[in-house]
Amino acid sequence: MQWVNQTRVVEFTILGFPGLMTAPVFSFLILLIIYIFNVVGNTLIIIVTRMDPHLHKPMYFFLGNLSFVDISFTTVTLPKMLAIFISQKKTISFAGCMTQMYIFLAVGVTESFLLAVMSYDRYVAVCNPLKYTLIMRSGLCILMVLGCWLCGFLSVLLPVTIISRLPFCQSHVINHFFCDISPVIQLSCSDIHHLEMLIFFTAAIVILGPFSVILMSYVCILLKILHISSATGKKKTFCTCASHLTAVLIYFGTIIFMYIRPKSKSNLDLDKQTSVFYSVIIPMLNPLIYSFRNIEIKNALRKLLRIKLLFPSL
Repeated sequence: MQWVNQTRVVEFTILGFPGLMTAPVFSFLILLIIYIFNVVGNTLIIIVTRMDPHLHKPMYFFLGNLSFVDISFTTVTLPKMLAIFISQKKTISFAGCMTQMYIFLAVGVTESFLLAVMSYDRYVAVCNPLKYTLIMRSGLCILMVLGCWLCGFLSVLLPVTIISRLPFCQSHVINHFFCDISPVIQLSCSDIHHLEMLIFFTAAIVILGPFSVILMSYVCILLKILHISSATGKKKTFCTCASHLTAVLIYFGTIIFMYIRPKSKSNLDLDKQTSVFYSVIIPMLNPLIYSFRNIEIKNALRKLLRIKLLFPSL
């Protein structure tokens, strides 16, 4: 291992999942299938929401952006893991590690804010339907999405910058399958107490802030549903929100467990398994969650596939 000035590490070793290395070919194929399924599924969502005029609505505009975020989520981590299985080379450069950490965290925060924006869209659609088109104008929707990306990339800039300046003079083996914050900073030989406090408060703001907006939106939606007299109307209204609510509960449940809890209860092996769920499995499941429960998405997918089968040259 090499150092610069005895404190600046040049590369890290990613431990990954040692158990999977006993069958690298099988593990590589499983991860490759998951990655392809993720990219194909989310790309289809992006394509149908752009191509089908019936889906040119704020709800599907946000959904297309969520699909792009989910593709980015796995693209930041899985290709590196696939390369490890092929080459058996587990190292990642210091610059590559910091870049991976920054993009992963930024995309994760972006998804949190995007889910909050989607909940606000559902709130307006259910609680103020007559003014929906007036409130959710295309210009406002674009600004909301840009704001989500801006919040994502700015909010994690300071913590990652501080981490990139830490001295790493202990073990350089990251007990994870990518460069996440907790397993990286634990390798530093400096006092990281204040950094951990900064990370905790930043995580609390960028996770609990959007989650609070989502909770308030769904409380209002629930109250509105309870005032609907017909059972059919209640079911129809709830179905318009069910897919988003499912995605929210799964995603925020895991990241709150990961990033907002006492460090004394931190377990790197458990964190690693949880990270697989919210960074790999959830992005893969989101296209299924939204397409299975959404008639408009299913119809648009059928139409797209029918066109491609009849006119393959298009």
